Amino acid sequence: MGISPTRPARSKALTGLASLALATGFAVVAAPAHASSTSPTQAHPYRHGAVPMRGAQHTSGNATSSNNLNFGGGAGSPSIGVTTGAPHVYLVFWGSQWGSSGTDSNGNTTLSGDPNGEAPRLQQLFKGIGAGGETWSGVMTQYCEGIASGSQSCPSSAAHVGYPTGGALAGVWVDTSAASPSAANGNQLGAEAVKASGHFGNTTAAANRNNQYVIVSPTGTQPDGFNTPSGGFCAWHDYTGDSTLSGGAVSSPYGQLAFTNMPYVTDAGSGCGQGFVNSGSAGTLDGVTIVEGHEYAETVTDQNPAGGWTDSSGAENGDKCAWVSSGQGASADVSFATGNFAMQSTWANDFNSGAGGCMMSHPIVGGGSTGNTVTVTSPGNQSGTVGSSVSLQVQASDSASGQTLTYSATGLPAGLSISSSGLISGTPTTAGTSTVTVKATDTTGASGSASFSWTVSTSGGGGGVTNGGFETGSLSGWTSAGSTSAANSAAHSGGWGAMVGSANPSTTSSVSQTFSAPTGSKTLSFWYDVTCPDTVTYDWATATLKDNTAGTSKTVLAKTCTNGAGWKSASSALTAGHSYTLTLTNVDDNYPGDPTYTYYDDVTVS
Repeated sequence: MGISPTRPARSKALTGLASLALATGFAVVAAPAHASSTSPTQAHPYRHGAVPMRGAQHTSGNATSSNNLNFGGGAGSPSIGVTTGAPHVYLVFWGSQWGSSGTDSNGNTTLSGDPNGEAPRLQQLFKGIGAGGETWSGVMTQYCEGIASGSQSCPSSAAHVGYPTGGALAGVWVDTSAASPSAANGNQLGAEAVKASGHFGNTTAAANRNNQYVIVSPTGTQPDGFNTPSGGFCAWHDYTGDSTLSGGAVSSPYGQLAFTNMPYVTDAGSGCGQGFVNSGSAGTLDGVTIVEGHEYAETVTDQNPAGGWTDSSGAENGDKCAWVSSGQGASADVSFATGNFAMQSTWANDFNSGAGGCMMSHPIVGGGSTGNTVTVTSPGNQSGTVGSSVSLQVQASDSASGQTLTYSATGLPAGLSISSSGLISGTPTTAGTSTVTVKATDTTGASGSASFSWTVSTSGGGGGVTNGGFETGSLSGWTSAGSTSAANSAAHSGGWGAMVGSANPSTTSSVSQTFSAPTGSKTLSFWYDVTCPDTVTYDWATATLKDNTAGTSKTVLAKTCTNGAGWKSASSALTAGHSYTLTLTNVDDNYPGDPTYTYYDDVTVS
C-alpha cells in the first residue's frame, strides 16, 4: 500500500532502543496504533503501495493493523506471489522533458531536465541495494510463495524472496522519444513498462519473472494525479495484468510486468519526505530514496498484488512501517556500498517470536550468497558511429555447472540495448563517450560484472566532432599547437584524453577542430581537469567556440587556474547546420617550478 508523508518534525539522532537496534543491525518497532483517515488509493484499488501525501493519516507510523502479513496465494497468469530470483530493477526516465543525457563520475546517467538530481540518486541506490551483503534487503527474504494461502511463515524449502547479490540495478533507459503525458493514467504507465521491456530485450515471461520497471516521470507532471488533492499519494506499484488499472489492464507480449509509478517526488517537497531524515540540502532527496525503497520492498514481496504478502487490512510490508519519525524503527540513513541513503524500515513477521514488527536490518535468509562465482569477460573499449548498427556478444562464465546467466547493462549509448542472453545490439543515435557496465546473474542470484568505455562519433557525412573522446589513442581529427598529446592518464571516461600543455614549463598550447553541427544537435559539451599551481594572472586554461557561419565567437571556458579540483564540465549552445571551430587552450608562462597543463576529454555534440 503506501507511505504517509504526514509526520512530526524529527531529530536525525535515534534514541534509546532505536540507537542500539541500528548499532546491532536490528532496528525494530511494534505496530503503532492505527489512526483512521482517507486512504490514498481514493477508491482506486490498483494503487498498491500508494504513498499518501500531506493531510493523510498517521503521526508516528503507518501500521494499518497490528496483525502479521499473510500470503495471498499468488495472482495473475501464471500465478505469482513474490520475486523468487535475484530482483532486477530497470529505471525508465520517461519523456522528452528529461532533456539531454550525460554521465557523472560514478558512471550514472545525468539529465539536464532533472533539477534535483533524482536520476543519479536512484541509480546509486539500486547499485547499492544487494551489494556487499547489506542486510536492509534481508528483511524481505523471510517471505516466500508456494505455500498455503493465509500462511504467516515460510518453511526453508519454499521459494523465498531472492537477494539482489551484487546490486539490484539491471538497466537505465531515458525514453525521450515523446513527451511524457502531463497526467498519465495507470494503463499508460504500464504501457511504458512494456515498451521498456522490449527495449531491454526482456521479450519473454521467463525473462521478466524477477524484473520490476520503475517508470520515473519528469518534474512538472502529475502521473495518475500525483501532487493533487484527488491523487493524494507519492508513488504506487502494480502489474500490467490488473484489470482495475485506470485505463484498463495493459496488453503485454512479454508476460505480466511489475511496475512502479514513480513521480518526480521532490515536486511535493516535505509532503513526500524531503528533509525527513537529514536537514538542509542533505535532506533534499530523502523522500526519493525512502519512497522508492518502499515501493521496491513491496514489489519483491507482493509482485502481482495482492497475491503476495499483505495484512488483514490490505497493507503491505512497507505500509506497516512508513514514516516512523522517532524512536524504534525510525527512518534513518542506511549505509550501502554506494553511499548513505535515507530509508524506512519494513515489516518482519518473524520479529519478537512471531509477533511481528518493523526492522531496518535482518539476516539474509539463505545467506545471500551461494558461493558461485560469475565472471564477465570485458570485450574491451568499444567505438562506433551514429547510424551504424552494432552487434556485440558479451561472454561470461559461472563456477557452478548447470546455471543460466541473465545479462543486463547500464550506461549503454542511446539506441543500444542488451538482451537477456548478452547480445548488445541496435543503432547508436547520439555521439559521446560513456562507461558501460555489463552484469551477468545466474539462477541462484550470484553475479559478476565488467566495465568498459563506448565512444560513439558522428558519421563522416553528418558533421559533429571527430575523436571527441580521444579513444583512438591519438589526436586524430584535431589540429595541435605547442605541447599536446593523447594520454591514457588523462581520461575522464574511457582509456584516453588529451593533455594540452606539459608537466614541464611551456608556453601556449592548444588543440582545435572545425566541425558542422548535425541536424537536431543543440549543445556542445566537454570535460576538463586543470593543474595550475600558479595564479590566473600568469597561467590558465580556456576554451573558445567560433561560429564560422554567423561570424561570431564565444568563450565556453573562461580563464581558469585551479589545482586539484578534478574534472569539471562546460557546454555551449549550437545551431544545427552551422560550421564551428572549437579551440581548447592551455596557457603557461614558462616559469620554472610551476608548469600548468590541462586535460580535456569527452567532447560531444548532442
